[in-house]
Amino acid sequence: MPQPEAIFTQPVRPLSISTRVDSIDILRAITMILMIFVNDLWSLNDIPLWLEHVPNGVDGLGLADVVFPAFLFIVGMSLPFAINTRRQKGDTDSILIGHVVRRSIALLIMGVFLVNGESINEAATGINRLVWNVLSCCSFILLWTGYPKTARTWVVMLAKVLSVGLLMALAFSYRGEQGNRFAPHWWGILGLIGWSYLPAALITIFARNRLAILVAVWVGFCALSMISAAGLLPKVFSFIPSAISGGTMVGLTMGGVVLATLFQKYRQQAENRRMTLIFILASFVLIGLSVYTRTFWGLSKLAATPAWLFLCSAFTCLAFIGIYWLVDMGGKANWFRFIKPAGTDTLLCYLIPYFAYAFTTLLHIHLPDVLLTGGVGLLKSVLFALLCAWITGLLNRIGVRLKL
Repeated sequence: MPQPEAIFTQPVRPLSISTRVDSIDILRAITMILMIFVNDLWSLNDIPLWLEHVPNGVDGLGLADVVFPAFLFIVGMSLPFAINTRRQKGDTDSILIGHVVRRSIALLIMGVFLVNGESINEAATGINRLVWNVLSCCSFILLWTGYPKTARTWVVMLAKVLSVGLLMALAFSYRGEQGNRFAPHWWGILGLIGWSYLPAALITIFARNRLAILVAVWVGFCALSMISAAGLLPKVFSFIPSAISGGTMVGLTMGGVVLATLFQKYRQQAENRRMTLIFILASFVLIGLSVYTRTFWGLSKLAATPAWLFLCSAFTCLAFIGIYWLVDMGGKANWFRFIKPAGTDTLLCYLIPYFAYAFTTLLHIHLPDVLLTGGVGLLKSVLFALLCAWITGLLNRIGVRLKL
């Protein structure tokens, strides 16, 4: 049996290409279902406050404040598997870096367009907000869908050129509520994911499964989160996007990278019980760090405090362990077959609600109040999130699949 220090000094041998961890896909699917669910709470009345976001300046968390950090953590968990797989297929570091940069840019573009749609001046722009969102999402799908190999080259190129032209037209015609032009007022959920993914992916590429490097970088971003929360970050770093310089969001993503790298090592050695014990102990340490740092900077998603980083990392780690034992060890993956498309084509699933809201609003489809109130309303939002997962699977079966 290897000595404990060997875990931190030797590269982890990558898993074979054919290996797939169902529990990661399912954890991602559950997280996306929850994200759609909490994003739909605006349509409801008389629901528990603990389900919603905690207001700015308030010390605490609601369910909605836990979903996004869980997704960032899962983005990190996927990175070692994705990079190892691409390396086994022959990708060099330069190819991997190019892929990461292109993917990050795509997420930033999508985030900025959807953010501008939130504050659009419909009269000045000449486009309804819902139509703006639908046109943007259609362009994203045309530009980044995985076209079949049998598709004619000119058809693919025409679709991509049309999508780029449409996005440029939308950006040029845009006017905001204050008369402002199209710009990254903030990056939106997808943009924040893009900024968090970029450094985490590049570090994972260069670390080559060396856990000591990955842990050191994770500790560094956790420290950066505390430095930023204390207001001690030098102004010379102000040119760096806050999603990176703040430390918290990249810290969440890097936490997932560290966990997945450890997971690969223990899984190769079939040490599931030992792995489980270590992950549970690590989660309690993270909870302790959250309790401690909360006394200094509070617990807040909107402020991206260190306590939020540590607590949500612990929650996601514990959730993964539970799902791993149920799905990969217990063979219960079929229990989640219905929602799995939300975990394998997550980005497409995220875009489905934009089409749904536009469809129901523009066609003047209004649900009765009884379906939008209390427990019945919550059931409606759960079913809506499940419907989005089903539509994603249906689109995948007919060949529509986002592939950044």
